[in-house]
Amino acid sequence: MSVRFHLPGLSSHFRLNIVFAEMLKSFPEYFREGVEIASVYGTFPPAIWNGGRTQQNICNKNFIKSVLTTLNKRGIPARFTFTNPMLEKKHLSDKFCNMILSMADNGLNEVIVVSPILEDYIRKHFPRYKITSSTCKRITDADRLYKELEKDYHIVVIDYDLNHNFEVLEKISDKSKCELLVNACCNPRCKHRSHHYQTMGLEQIAYANHVRKYPDTPFDADRFFREHPESSAEFECNCVNRTIFEAKKLKNHITPEEIWKKYVPMGFSQFKIEGRTAGVFNLLETYLYYMARPEHRDELRLKMLEMCEINEILEVME
Repeated sequence: MSVRFHLPGLSSHFRLNIVFAEMLKSFPEYFREGVEIASVYGTFPPAIWNGGRTQQNICNKNFIKSVLTTLNKRGIPARFTFTNPMLEKKHLSDKFCNMILSMADNGLNEVIVVSPILEDYIRKHFPRYKITSSTCKRITDADRLYKELEKDYHIVVIDYDLNHNFEVLEKISDKSKCELLVNACCNPRCKHRSHHYQTMGLEQIAYANHVRKYPDTPFDADRFFREHPESSAEFECNCVNRTIFEAKKLKNHITPEEIWKKYVPMGFSQFKIEGRTAGVFNLLETYLYYMARPEHRDELRLKMLEMCEINEILEVME
């Protein structure tokens, strides 16, 4: 039995994920039955194609190469969150994003997509990539979901408003092609979610353009939203700051017991943990909650903290 988890933070939580991979290899008895790392997903800032979360920073070519090599030599795919819904044709020629895809074009690594124009571009110019359909598409209608699953995608990430809609989930013919986001922090049935993805997409584009022109000047997000009021949703969202303990209270939350006792017996095997911009300690607790055997959580936590070293953990948090 394989229970495959897609972990967040390709660049932002690189050290934590490598330490976790080493723990899984060295102490398999500490983990729940069948746990595997299916991929580590995320981006290398300031990738303009990135979506789902605005991510700032600047990764150089040597760091990108190091991350890809370190993951791939362990057989772990890097999965790029190229899910910006606000892309235009002019963005397809972005040198940084094309460099990333060229560096990782070995048949193992993967891409998550939303934009049809970017998907077509990747399929044409980088045909070796496995392509995932993102939950950011907000497909909550059953018939639309079934049609999406018929398309040429490696995986389809199901909208988490459907996490407990077993009438819809049971009718999926190929459940191994589906991925369930287990620890969503967003409010169930949030009417602002699509607008929020669009807002973050525009902010990512603005950030990437800014650092290209002014690499030594900090990006002023507040100024961006003042100058682009059409980008701001008429709401204040703090959902992204929820801890795993707060996320457990949401109706779309999937517990580890449900994974092993309900979803896996149904035929699902792919599970996504979100947290690209989460604090490292919150993410560590999330990993332990889902993948460690309860009786080994404390010991595994200590081993991971010792292996990471506190200075490296703090660096990951920055």
